[in-house]
Amino acid sequence: MMEHPNENNQEPIEKAGRIGEEKASPAASFANPLAIHAPGKKSGLINPVVLAYMGDAVFELLVRQYLISLPNNKSHHLHQEATKRVSAKAQRLQLERLQPLLTEEEADMVRRGRNTKSGAPPKNADPADYRQATALECLFGYLYFEGRMERIGELMRVALGEDE
Repeated sequence: MMEHPNENNQEPIEKAGRIGEEKASPAASFANPLAIHAPGKKSGLINPVVLAYMGDAVFELLVRQYLISLPNNKSHHLHQEATKRVSAKAQRLQLERLQPLLTEEEADMVRRGRNTKSGAPPKNADPADYRQATALECLFGYLYFEGRMERIGELMRVALGEDE
């Protein structure tokens, strides 16, 4: 039975079954303040395709936030610009920009994402670009589940070319 997060550290508590005893749930170490639901496994044990699935959403959200921060907020323009930045080719180029900055742990996650079988790429995407895009999304999904928002921000600024 899941209790509400305790007020001191905001981590969920799972009852052990005996009165007065509590034990941490498998996801109690989940550190993401944005998430309502913690994954059932530690981030490093989640299937890379699942990490990429979440990373796709995180990456798209951050691209949209970036575009909305710019002067031209017409919906058609926002859509065009977002599409350019989240395409497989664009994500491959962004990952190339990030590679020299990645820690060993992050580089391992990128390798896991690149080497995973994620299905057939879209018709308009080069298979090599698609694998690299999946790798980038896997990294962002992993960092999201780890609660490393500052690191996501650092990498996103480089990916978008804001550090130049």
